[in-house]
Amino acid sequence: MENVSVQDIVLATGGVLLSGDDGVMLNKIRLDSRQVETGDLFVPIIGEKVDAHKFLEQVAEKGAGAVLTSEHKEKTEEMAETSCAWIAVDDTKKALQAVGRYLRKRLTLPIVGVTGSVGKTTTREMIAAALSARFHVYKTPGNSNSQVGVPITVSEITKEDEVGVLELGMSEPGELTVIARIAKPDVAVITNIGITHIEQLGSRENIYREKLTIQDGLSDGGILILNGDDDMLCRTRGKAGVKTVYYGTGETCDYRAVDIVLMDGKTEFTVVHAGKTQKVLLNVMGTHNVMNALAAIAVCCERGMTMEEAAEGLLTFHGFKHRQQVYADGRFTVMDDSYNASPASMKAALDVFQGLTGKRHIAVLADMKELGGNYLAYHREVGEYAANSGVDLVVTLGEACRSLAEGVRAVKEIPVVEFSDCGEMVKYLEAEIRDGDCVLFKGSNSMGLSAVADQFVEMAGR
Repeated sequence: MENVSVQDIVLATGGVLLSGDDGVMLNKIRLDSRQVETGDLFVPIIGEKVDAHKFLEQVAEKGAGAVLTSEHKEKTEEMAETSCAWIAVDDTKKALQAVGRYLRKRLTLPIVGVTGSVGKTTTREMIAAALSARFHVYKTPGNSNSQVGVPITVSEITKEDEVGVLELGMSEPGELTVIARIAKPDVAVITNIGITHIEQLGSRENIYREKLTIQDGLSDGGILILNGDDDMLCRTRGKAGVKTVYYGTGETCDYRAVDIVLMDGKTEFTVVHAGKTQKVLLNVMGTHNVMNALAAIAVCCERGMTMEEAAEGLLTFHGFKHRQQVYADGRFTVMDDSYNASPASMKAALDVFQGLTGKRHIAVLADMKELGGNYLAYHREVGEYAANSGVDLVVTLGEACRSLAEGVRAVKEIPVVEFSDCGEMVKYLEAEIRDGDCVLFKGSNSMGLSAVADQFVEMAGR
C-alpha cells in the first residue's frame, strides 16, 4: 500500500480505533499471520476451520502496524502493551472489502477485469503481456481473484503502474458482484460460459447470469468484451451505457481470427479488425490460445493501442508452470497441464497434445472436480473425446475417471489402465514410458498430478 495510514483504514471500514496511533503509515495487507512484518495490516479472517483472531496478540507483538478485530469492543491491557493499532469492525472480511473499495477510489489508472469459466488466468496473462508493449502493467499475482484476494491485489497497485489487469473469480451466487464492485473495471472480459462450479450454481444458465454480474462494477462508458464463439455470450449485449465488443472466429466478431496454423509448440494466425489485418505469432499451442490472444488484442485496441503493438507484446508470453507447458528436449516429451481441469480444458489439452510429435501419445487423466450431479456423464464425454484425439494409451486416476475409461472403450479399442492410487500409477508409468513418447498430465489440482508431472519432466531430462 502507498500512503495509507491507520486513519485511512478506520475511515474505509467505519471501524473504531481502540488502541494505537492513527497517524502510523502501513505497508502490506496480510491474511497469514506467519507473513506479517513490521508495519503491516493484519486482517484475521474467520474460516471454516480456523479463526485467525487467535493470532492477533502474536502479530501485534511481532510488529504489525495495525490489526482488524471483530472480537473486541474496547481497549484491553494487552493492546496497551504494544504499539500496534487495534481497529474494531463488525466483520473482518467485509471490512477488508471496504478497504479494497476505498483504495480503488484513490486509483486513477484503468482496470481490466477478466472472468470466465475456463481460461481466465491465461487470458489475464496474455492481456498483461500485450498491454506491456506500451504500458507499465500490474496484474493479479497468482490466484488472488477472490473476495479476499482482490482487495489485497488492489492495495498493491503503485503509482508507477499505468494499467491493471485483474482476474475476478466466482464460485457461489453473488460473489462476482462483490468482487466487481471492489475492482471497478473500466474494461470487462468474459472468456466463456462453461460448467466449472456448476455444483454450487446449479446450471449453466445460472453461471451465465452470475458471470454477467461483472457489469455491476463496470461504469457507464465502460467496455464489455465477449467471446463471440460462445453460444450464450454471442447473443449477449452489455448494459445501457456500455460498449459491447466480440472476439472469435465468426464473421460477425469485431476481432476475428483467420488462417490459424498450429505448429510444434507455436500458433500462428491473422486477426481481422475494422478492415485491417495483423499476423500474430504465439509461443504456445492451441486454438483456445488463439481465443485468449484475441481477447488481449481487443483490450489493447479498445485502449488505444495498435494491433501491431499487441502482437509484439504477445510474443513475450510463454505460458506458465503446470498450464500447457511442453518439455520436449528430453528422452520423452511431457505436456504438463496439471494445474486444473474441466471438460472444456480437458478437450483443449487433448487437441494441443495431438499436435505434438512422438512415437506414442500417452494421456494421463485424473478426476475433474466441482461438476455437479452430472459429473460422471462429463467424464464419459471426455473419454469419448480422448478416444478420437489420436492417443495410443489412456491412464486414469480417480473414481470418477472410471466413467472416462468407459467412454474411451465405448468408442475405440485403445488400451486404458485405471488407478485409484497415485503411487501405483507412478510405478506403472515409470516402467511403461519409453524414449520418444509424448505424455500428457491433466486433472483437477486436488488430484496431485502437478507433482507427478514435475517428476517425469525431471526423468525425461536424464
